[in-house]
Amino acid sequence: MTETAEKIASGDIRALARAASWIEDRRPEAEAILRELFPRTGRALILGVTGAPGAGKSTLCDQIVRMLRDEGKSVGVIAVDPSSPYTGGAILGDRIRMQQHHADEGVFIRSMATRGWLGGLARSTTEMTMLLDAAGRDVVIVETVGVGQDEVEIARLAGVTMVVLVPGMGDDVQAIKAGIIEIADVFVINKSDLPGAEKLERELNNYLGLSHRPDGWTPKIVHVVASDGKGITEALEAAREYHAQSTAESQMAETWSLRLKEMLRERLLDRVPEEEFSAAGRDVAEKRRDPYSVINDWLERL
Repeated sequence: MTETAEKIASGDIRALARAASWIEDRRPEAEAILRELFPRTGRALILGVTGAPGAGKSTLCDQIVRMLRDEGKSVGVIAVDPSSPYTGGAILGDRIRMQQHHADEGVFIRSMATRGWLGGLARSTTEMTMLLDAAGRDVVIVETVGVGQDEVEIARLAGVTMVVLVPGMGDDVQAIKAGIIEIADVFVINKSDLPGAEKLERELNNYLGLSHRPDGWTPKIVHVVASDGKGITEALEAAREYHAQSTAESQMAETWSLRLKEMLRERLLDRVPEEEFSAAGRDVAEKRRDPYSVINDWLERL
């Protein structure tokens, strides 16, 4: 192992932060480090937390982190924020929202900007989870940006996908439209002290009764009031229950097949300069070229 990889494996926070920056900046050092560290991956629980804006995802994540730390577990948090249209940087800054964990070396929090990437995730989220996993974090939480119908991308990445819903927001209809019924391993009804929580649970149970997952799992529905810390234990137990029965080799192979598709897409896009997309866009818009010939030219070149 190189010195940097050894430092990351031994828990050096500065080396971990440096490698995280390499990943975000798509620097060649990132791939070299991840190649070295890859044999150390596969130990962490990767928990994806998704749902509509305003559902209370950040508050829920904060409470889960608090509980995990009380158990003595080390945690990595990847908080994917929407991008600033001017700087391309993250504009919500979950590290600010989770200030109470800032001085705790057992919690590593990284805000990542989507930079226009669809699906509620940032472009390098897969590699970032691999890094935190290899660095020995017991649990890696990925909180998506909360963009709505594109949230299903989290299922490609997370070992457990937790979908956060809120009564009275039309979340039952939104869940169906977004395909979230299919990707949720655990449903969390947050703010369950509000009217409509029981109705939302009934609606979810009705939909679940009509769907049959290939793995035979029926998603748990957990009532939570994240702001008060109520129901957090049950939500974490439900996530762990699914994780315990989903680590079969065949399911891991399916998960990695999805991740590899995503990583291949990223690598191909990295090899086409942004100015080429702009120039090709103008050519297609002005009918000088058709989109298929443009794409075929890129494929032949790559």
